[in-house]
Amino acid sequence: MNLPNILTLSRVPMMFIIVGLMQAEFEWAATSAFWLFIAAALTDWLDGKLARERGEVSSFGRFMDAVIDKVMVIGIMIALVNGDYFFGQNIAAMLMLLCIVSREFAVSGLRMAAAVKGMVVEADTGGKLKTFVQLNAIGWLLGARMLARDFPELFGGDDRTWVLVVRMIGIVLFSLAGVLTVTSGVAYFRRHGHVLFT
Repeated sequence: MNLPNILTLSRVPMMFIIVGLMQAEFEWAATSAFWLFIAAALTDWLDGKLARERGEVSSFGRFMDAVIDKVMVIGIMIALVNGDYFFGQNIAAMLMLLCIVSREFAVSGLRMAAAVKGMVVEADTGGKLKTFVQLNAIGWLLGARMLARDFPELFGGDDRTWVLVVRMIGIVLFSLAGVLTVTSGVAYFRRHGHVLFT
């Protein structure tokens, strides 16, 4: 259990704490959720960097990094939909989230089928871009809630311009993440779907 793998696994308890803070009403809960999410997102970059620099890249690390990224992102996205971060458009947000969840399960199933046959389906550029956009979408949406709740004297609450702009950026990125999630999933199956039939 080396440091990169510990950093990877740390994102699971961090996700639970972030979701709890998103539901909390006490002062600075939204700010704490935002900055803890930033820390969790940074561990996603740091664990891979450390593993490569230390020569500690492992099959466990590669597998768990991908799985835990999905767990963290989907868990927080569920909390976003449940917490009304989408200008009341929760049905549309939930449908987008279901597309994301469906894709992640399908690609994970493809990876497991490939692993049974001794093959490794690595994350490609599309998959990495999808994850990057998902993390950014979450960050902007959490940031909007932070500005509205914990800095009302500067940004004036939920209905003021800066908060609306930040939230709208998050919603646009969330929608883009949904599109990229589906298109990258299709690309995975075009390249590797043959493992299901051979």
